[in-house]
Amino acid sequence: GIGGSDLGPLMVSEALKPLIDGPRPHYVSNVDGAHLHDVLASLNPASTLILVASKTFTTQETMHNAMKAKRWIVEALGDQAVSHHFAALSTNTEAVAAFGVSEARMFGFWDWVGGRYSVWSSIGLSLVIALGPEIFGRFLDGARAMDQHFQTAPAKDNIPVLMALLGVWYRNGFGLETLAVLPYEQRLHRFSAYLQQMEMESNGKRVDREGAPVNYDTCPVIWGEPGTNGQHAFFQLLHQGTLICPVDFILTANPTNTDAESHALLNANCLAQAESLAFGKTEDAVYREMIEHGQSESEASRLAPHRSFPGNRPSSLIMMDALTPEHLGALIAAYEHKVFTQGVIWNINSYDQWGVELGKAQCNALRPSFESGDASAFSTSTQETLKWLLSQKA
Repeated sequence: GIGGSDLGPLMVSEALKPLIDGPRPHYVSNVDGAHLHDVLASLNPASTLILVASKTFTTQETMHNAMKAKRWIVEALGDQAVSHHFAALSTNTEAVAAFGVSEARMFGFWDWVGGRYSVWSSIGLSLVIALGPEIFGRFLDGARAMDQHFQTAPAKDNIPVLMALLGVWYRNGFGLETLAVLPYEQRLHRFSAYLQQMEMESNGKRVDREGAPVNYDTCPVIWGEPGTNGQHAFFQLLHQGTLICPVDFILTANPTNTDAESHALLNANCLAQAESLAFGKTEDAVYREMIEHGQSESEASRLAPHRSFPGNRPSSLIMMDALTPEHLGALIAAYEHKVFTQGVIWNINSYDQWGVELGKAQCNALRPSFESGDASAFSTSTQETLKWLLSQKA
């Protein structure tokens, strides 16, 4: 699958990897043939079950990869093997049957469930298979607990509401354009990518629910990497850049392994970064420190502006005692309800995604040009780009 059919299950399988005791899951999303090729190269067709995850069973990239995978199975095991080595996660019974998968191997879900909110549905079947129903049930329990918290907790104590209000305050009160989500937990290394779709596909809107243009900013750009990797990549900008970027730090009290020493160092880094972003370091403090270490007054004066930190850069700490299935479910649900709350405040529809459709339609119209060489219906830029691409074909 791709988008929500891939990002959620992939992220959860990575986050809960130590608990996997069933068949090993592999995920293919990109239409780039290298992705499918590299995954299939490590697998045995005879022992592989392929789940095709597409609500409509017409998603271009997913169905392209599904047909390639089908050919792989047929070439190795014959046509009759398709019905035994495929299952479908979809709402389109006719398309699934036409592909060669029986209705008995089709796992449906409501057609109003958006992909970015579907990890709890049959789209999560790969997780049930890999983790087992008991672990997946605990994952759902955590989400349910957060759902109930969101429904019942007063606003001043309501985690998703507070997250949403902070985000609106940063975006509309201060005009801040991005949010960095930085898990200090390696197993959450796909969490930021997952949130990118959840937040930006939901609230990256320019018109309100009635179709009128909004005259205020909506969703910020969501990005991030796990700590401490990000510290050696983009934290320079976070601390001293001209762009002020709020940060969500995510950390756990206990590691997912037995290496308590490394986990303490990881968490020390996280708290140190939050402290440094908040309070910074003044030029005067830098100057005095350099003098104490033997620098000349002129050299200390010259270097102090470069080594000072303005501080007052906002961040939130989201803390769990451990990365358990329950806490992961609650964490995801908290961000889901945050997105909903912000959509209500901004008066936008958080549950459509028309912004992804134009590019799809243009691709369908342009694809034949790669055979004919005729792109006259498109811009001169596209025509010249296609001409160059075709001229370079081996």
